[in-house]
Amino acid sequence: MNNIIDIFVRSIFMDNLVFAYFLGMCSYIAVSKTVKTATGLGLAVIFVMVITVPVDYLVLNYILKPGALVWISPKLASVDLSFLSFIVFIAVIASMVQLVEMFVERFAPALYTNLGIFLPLIAVNCAILGASLFMQERNYASLGEATAYGLGSGIGWFLAIVAMAAIRERLKYSKIPKPLQGAGIAFILTGLMGMAFMSFMGIKL
Repeated sequence: MNNIIDIFVRSIFMDNLVFAYFLGMCSYIAVSKTVKTATGLGLAVIFVMVITVPVDYLVLNYILKPGALVWISPKLASVDLSFLSFIVFIAVIASMVQLVEMFVERFAPALYTNLGIFLPLIAVNCAILGASLFMQERNYASLGEATAYGLGSGIGWFLAIVAMAAIRERLKYSKIPKPLQGAGIAFILTGLMGMAFMSFMGIKL
């Protein structure tokens, strides 16, 4: 249980996908103009991550890994399908994003309109795929650990985009030099927030 809590907290603060690895920056910069749209996209990312990372864990461990198919037949013990992990992970992500898109369009049409093209683009958000690939690289021991990592990574991305949106809304009332307005100041702020999040690395859980 302690290990699951450790993974969950680390994925939010120490291993934040935006501030530690700068993943998912395209939608992070583009959608973080208002808190409302940032919150909607952030919640959608949490939903996708908390489903795709555990599903990818199960697919990896029971289908793709060397010898994973032994539960079907001992004759398949030598089969290694790990070379398919990229395409399988992307397929799982795309299907979950399609589910989210239909849900948002049905129950929150205004948010669906505000998010525009960036909602279906979650399917190619490198933060989503990055979470599954980090899960594979770190070789988590159980489905619970993979789920904790997926949930924590989603919350970390949510906090990053909502915090940026809140700051950018305040910046509308600030005098920013013309060359830095828009994405320029957003990148500078992201770097500063990334350095601030580095302070969490000193925490021992």
